Order: sequence, then structure tokens, then C-alpha cells
Amino acid sequence: MSALAADEGARVVAVRHWLVGVPLKNPILWATGVRSRVTRMLVEVETASGIKGYGETICLLDYIPAVFETVVKPLLLDRPVHDTERLFRHVLGAGYYHHQRAAVYAAAAAEMAMWDAVGKIAGLPLHRLWGGAYRSDIEIASYLFISSPEELAKLARTDYDAGYRSFKIKIGLDPQQDLALVKAIREELGPHAHIRADVNGAWTIGTAKRMLEMLKPYDLAYVEQPLELTDLAGHAELRQSQPIPIALDESAYTLQEVANIVANRAADVVLLDPHQAGGLKQVLKAAGLCEAYGIPVTLHSGGELGLSQAAYLHTAAACPNMILAIDNELPYLSGDILKVPFRIENGHLRVPEAPGLGVEIDLDAIARFEVDRIEGAYLDPRRPDWFPQKPAY
Repeated sequence: MSALAADEGARVVAVRHWLVGVPLKNPILWATGVRSRVTRMLVEVETASGIKGYGETICLLDYIPAVFETVVKPLLLDRPVHDTERLFRHVLGAGYYHHQRAAVYAAAAAEMAMWDAVGKIAGLPLHRLWGGAYRSDIEIASYLFISSPEELAKLARTDYDAGYRSFKIKIGLDPQQDLALVKAIREELGPHAHIRADVNGAWTIGTAKRMLEMLKPYDLAYVEQPLELTDLAGHAELRQSQPIPIALDESAYTLQEVANIVANRAADVVLLDPHQAGGLKQVLKAAGLCEAYGIPVTLHSGGELGLSQAAYLHTAAACPNMILAIDNELPYLSGDILKVPFRIENGHLRVPEAPGLGVEIDLDAIARFEVDRIEGAYLDPRRPDWFPQKPAY
């Protein structure tokens, strides 16, 4: 087959998308708000040769489907399905170079679907297209959205006994509770558990200095996003003034933001997310940048359904410096959109080996979970006058 004919067969001829809302088993609370379900946008691309690829993205705010429908979808049609880099740059060129955070989520869903189709065309799982599996068994962090120290200790022990060794807790609620939560989980699990604490930007720099000093006895793997996301100078100061590693997530959406973190020596760990970066290729680039400076990376969780979960596993497999357990909210979900959902075993997930993302979509499940609006993202309906403030204290 000629190259021209191959490109014609790989041309995108149809695109469709769905908004799905999967209820959580229990609402979760953290410094940024309250969430009762995860809302995701799913995308299907079909090529002229009949290959279908699927993608997924976080969909917490109303501009995401709007950008997809008005900008990304028209740019997908008639494009070679392997043309992922030009698609992302084309979306930025449609007015989003200076507003990347408004475009990355919508672009990411399309890019993931394209990669899934490319892998199916090649007959290879994605990690093999990206250099092979540096690891094939991915460690998962137990992610505990618990505000009661006693309940936190109890659930952490259950997960430890089930094989987890890395734990992520949410702090940034108030100083006394923050300390009580960290103390409770460390005393329950002992010295061998890796414990990370996420502040979600709730601290001022003065509070961060005080809190980090008081947290030193508990040997945290890192404290995540202690300050507001734009304060790279403050994060660099915290790195230089105390021994607890500083991780950045909300500051590290795009490749350019990760470059600024590295240039400002603002983080010991960087959390990446393909939805927040604009695609899987952007995360691979950011991970490589961090690798060059000796910075380990991991993945942020936003309530991934099966497509994104598969993409995370391929990404973690392919990045040598993704040496930390990846965040995961799978146990909170009441359902999924795969025919065979993932199951965590002994605190790990295996990397799929089938072509593309390596998973099979369940269209019936999509129909059950399909919604027409975003709900339960940040605000708390039980407290209509409340909203999250950053910094909070």
C-alpha cells in the first residue's frame, strides 16, 4: 500500500462525543470543594478504514465541551489520525496560545482518541509506541478523602493490609485538623508507609512555614501544592528552607508551566495530568524535561474512568522517572464505561497489552451514565454561601 493510500485510510471521517456522570459511592470533601460524582467527556474518532479510537477527559467546567464542539471537533475531521502534534498546535492557534488552560481538557480527549486509533492501526499498545514498558506493574496510591483522624486511620489500615504502601491524604482544612490527620495516619501505619499530603493551595507562605515545621516528625514523602498555583517563588523558598519535599500539581498543567517550575527550582516532585496538559504527548515531553533535571514525576487523579485509567498506565509504563505511585480514585467510583473494568490488586494495576489503549468501551454503560450537564464539581449545595478561598489561612 502506498503512503498516500495509508494516509487516506487513516483520515478521520467521523467524530462523536458524550458527557457522562458517574456517581461516587460517597461524596468527597477537600480544600477546593465537594464532589458527588465525576463528570467526564468521552470522544470517539473513526477513520476512513473503519478504525475507532476512544478518548476521555476531565469535564468539571462548562467551557470544556464548548471548546471541543466549536474548535477541536471541526479541526479533527479530515485530519490524519496520527497528526496529534499538529492538532494540539492548531487548537492553540485558534486563539488559545495565551489561554492554554481553556483548551487543554478538550484537546486532550481528542488526542487520546487519536492515539488509541493509531495503536490499533499499528497493532501495538501505546507504551510500545513510546519506547516500551520501563515497568509493567504500576503502583497505585491509596487516596483518602477523609476529614476524621480516627476514620482515616481505620481506612488506611484496611488499605495497607490490602497491599497499598503509598497513601495520599487531603489537608488544607484548618491547622489543628491538618496536623491531627497526618499524625493519625503515620501512627497507624508506622515508618514503612509512604504518605503524601495535598493542601490544594490553602496555605499562605507564613502558614506553610509553620505547618511544615510541625509536620517534620511525620516523615512525609511530600507536601503537595502548599501555596497558590502561581507562587513559584514561594514554593522555591519552601524547598530551600525546610526538609519536606514540595510537589506541584495545580502549578504544572502545561509543558511551559512545568518548564517554569524547573527553571525556578520550585518543586522536588511534579504531578502531571494529560487532561490538564493537552494530551499524552505533552505529558511525555514534560516527564522528559523533569527527567533531565533529576525530578521524579507522578500522575494527578481527577476521577479517571477506564479510558483515562488505561492511558495513565501506558504513560507510567513509558516514563522512567515516574518512580512514585500514581494517584487513583477508582475505589470511589460506582461504575465505569469499560466492558472489563480495572481492578486494583495488592496496590497495583497491570499495564494493558492489547493494541491502542488496550481496553474495550461499553456503549451500554455510556448510555446509562450519559448526562446533559456538569454537576457536583466544586461548590457545596449544603452550604450555598460557601466557596473555596485560596489561600484560606
